Amino acid sequence: MNVPDNIPQDLLEKAECVIVVPSVKKVAIGIGGSYGRGAMVCRTGGKFKGQWGAPAMFALEGGSIGFQLGGEATDLILLVMNKKGADSLLNSQVKLGGDASVAAGPKGRDAQAATDAFMKAEILSYSRARGLFAGVSLAGSTLRPDNDANERVYGRKITAREIVLGNKVAIPKTGRHLVNVLQKHATRNQSKQVSTR
Repeated sequence: MNVPDNIPQDLLEKAECVIVVPSVKKVAIGIGGSYGRGAMVCRTGGKFKGQWGAPAMFALEGGSIGFQLGGEATDLILLVMNKKGADSLLNSQVKLGGDASVAAGPKGRDAQAATDAFMKAEILSYSRARGLFAGVSLAGSTLRPDNDANERVYGRKITAREIVLGNKVAIPKTGRHLVNVLQKHATRNQSKQVSTR
C-alpha cells in the first residue's frame, strides 16, 4: 500500500473483493506455466457494502505456448469490481478473459479510476515484482476456489461461496492481518454503482 506506483486508492475503495496470490510461480522452457494459491476477501452484506469478511482460499493456474526460458515468482493482486465478477468466481473455475473479463489495472496514486478498463472489466489485475506494481494480463489463466485449502483453514468442509456470502465463519487467525490491512485502507465501498451488474 505504501509504494510509489501502488494500486490506486480510489479503485481499492470501489472493489467489492480483493484476491491476493503471493509468490505465483512462473516457469518456462519452451512451454510455460504458472501456479499460485491465495485468498479472496470480499465486503460483507448482500450488495458487498459492509466491512471486509473472512477469506476464502483460491488457486490460480495458467499456461502459455511459445519460446520462453526462465522462471520467476510474482505477487498478484486482483480487484473484483462488481457483483458479476464475484459471482463468477464463487460459482466454479473461471477462465480469466473468457468467463470473466479481466484487464491490467491502471497504477499510481493519480491514476484515473474512470478508465475504459475500469468501466468494462469485472476484474483488474496487478503484479508486483521487486517491490514495483504493474498491470498484468492474465487472459487464459484460470482461477478456482480451493476447497481443500478452505477445509484446512476452517477445520471443516466449507465452500468459498459459504465463506463469502454466508457470513457464518469468523475470520481465522491466519487471515486477520490481510483483512485488517483492507479494512484500514478501504473502510467502505465507495462505488456509486455498487453491485448493479
